[in-house]
Amino acid sequence: MKTFPAIGFLLLLVISYGSSENSSTPRGCGLDLLPQYVYLCDLDAIWGIVLEAVAGAGVLTTLLLMLILLVRLPFIKDKEKKSPLGMHFLFLFGTLGLFGLTFAFIIQEDEMVCSTRRFLWGVIFALCFSCLLAQAWRLRRLVRHGKSPSGWHLAGVATCLMLVQVIIATEWLVLTVVRENKLACSYEPMDFVMASIYVMFLMVFTMGFSFFTLCGKFKKWKKNGVCLIITLFFSILIWVAWMTMYLFGNAELQRRDKWSDPTLAIALVSSGWVFVIFHAIPEVHCTILPSQQENTPNYFDTSQPRMRETAFEEDIQLPRSYMENKAFSMDEHNAALRTAGFRNGSLGSRPSAPFRSNVYQPTEMAVVLNGGTIPTAPPSYTGRHLW
Repeated sequence: MKTFPAIGFLLLLVISYGSSENSSTPRGCGLDLLPQYVYLCDLDAIWGIVLEAVAGAGVLTTLLLMLILLVRLPFIKDKEKKSPLGMHFLFLFGTLGLFGLTFAFIIQEDEMVCSTRRFLWGVIFALCFSCLLAQAWRLRRLVRHGKSPSGWHLAGVATCLMLVQVIIATEWLVLTVVRENKLACSYEPMDFVMASIYVMFLMVFTMGFSFFTLCGKFKKWKKNGVCLIITLFFSILIWVAWMTMYLFGNAELQRRDKWSDPTLAIALVSSGWVFVIFHAIPEVHCTILPSQQENTPNYFDTSQPRMRETAFEEDIQLPRSYMENKAFSMDEHNAALRTAGFRNGSLGSRPSAPFRSNVYQPTEMAVVLNGGTIPTAPPSYTGRHLW
């Protein structure tokens, strides 16, 4: 019985040691978590947990869209829908990079994290806006000519435009970190924004070029142009908002050190979800949706083969009496023209009026509706002719 007080004393020591450890760690985080990652679980700084959840949902959504395209790839037969698949995968990969880069702005910075932030920020945005510019070029061709550029051209244009930002980001890091021996984290907000000028040029140029996707005779592709314009419009609003807060708003509120990383992380998450909702989902839906030729025939399409044109007498066997009556009517018509005579004058030749009121010619449709019998001719009008 003397052992129970000793065991109780040991338990009190363990509990007191654990409480002392918990007092030094943020609320919601484990004991063995590095201080660099405390914003991923700190309940006192809830912004990190919220952005982490939203970015994680964006990653899952983007991966799901990529999986849908991979599964439906063998069933896409339309050339105009199959050619931009490489460009769509590049855009989804760039959107996935935006959501992934958000975590780099949630964790605390060090030299490696700051270098990653500075290099990938402009490169990933340049990839996304380059794909949107290639999409605007594709829609312009489809609206005007009904034909899309090849998939290699679209993916090549997007890749080449993105490589320009890769060169700019590499030179910026080399000049500031390697040549001047400065720390990767010691940079001014204006320098960070100035390194993204090429991205802003791509964004504004694509916005202006996308309006040309609404001018053309092939109207079914104009809905894709509207989605593209909406995507770029919200992207410009997001960029104006985060640059205003990052350059001026945080300093005015004296929250520059605390709110700089949340501002950039919110800009990444917001841009990623705008790309997914207004561009990626409509394009994937349009790609996997069966074309009109696959489900219902388009009778107004002039490229489809026409129906066989045959004479009426080959398909419908008309009675002999009708054929004889038709020949008799034609003879009577010619006789009426000969006996009626013609009057020469300034108004030209004109047949006499009695022919139109006395000759009755049954049509083929009247014979078919009467079951093959000749309808009875109406009695001749014996009164004065009206003309």
